[in-house]
Amino acid sequence: MGKITISTLDKMKASGEKFVCITAYDATFARIISDVGAETILVGDSLGMVLQGHDSTIPVTIEDMAYHTRCVCRANPQSLVIADMPFMSYSSTDQAMANATLLMQAGAHMVKLEGGTRLSATITSLVERGIPVCAHLGLTPQSVNVFGGFKVQGRTPKAAKSIRAEAVEIQDAGASLLVLECIPAGLAGDISSKLDIPVIGIGAGRDTDGQVLVMHDLLGLSTHTPRFVENFMTGQDSIQGGLRAFVDAVKSGAYPKDEHTYV
Repeated sequence: MGKITISTLDKMKASGEKFVCITAYDATFARIISDVGAETILVGDSLGMVLQGHDSTIPVTIEDMAYHTRCVCRANPQSLVIADMPFMSYSSTDQAMANATLLMQAGAHMVKLEGGTRLSATITSLVERGIPVCAHLGLTPQSVNVFGGFKVQGRTPKAAKSIRAEAVEIQDAGASLLVLECIPAGLAGDISSKLDIPVIGIGAGRDTDGQVLVMHDLLGLSTHTPRFVENFMTGQDSIQGGLRAFVDAVKSGAYPKDEHTYV
């Protein structure tokens, strides 16, 4: 696998080839994930839960994210590295610019922001200054207190219409990628087919351009796993085997299955 760029992902979308994203937080796993063929690595603020022991991503700081991004990027993975902007690190365009700069200087190739229309101006400003953006719609974990828990989004006609409209606006603002989390499979497939930019799904059905899972979840290490998670260590005798099984399942279309999706 050569060095992956956003152009690589654009070509994969155009050809209908699925791509893979797995979270990583250190050099060792970043190297392994790249070696098994995952095109993208997400340095996720999920580290707050799987590494730090919090019950949400909210306590994670920009310093935490920069540290783990540096760790991942020191492995020099072939994968494209996306770094999460943590809670309240992009409440204004100026703040977003300063904090995204820290993550890019730590080695990230792209930053990820949770939210829709309200971020359009911020996305445009970042992209104009050379900072690629991955947006995130649907269940946005940083808004868990607003949602009243980790709940599926976009199930009503009004909510689905809003997510569709925000996806288009985010693309028009300059985002290069979009994550759709915990929305009905039909809605995610519809959005993916209408957008020019690649769409990564998590709990969003099989018709997105790529799939992402938290590494600890897919390796069966988490104490609580959402409906959309499959344990890919089943039948494997190594971590590398489990990670490779996830990559192969996404690319073949074997994952996600019907039981992993919402309607």
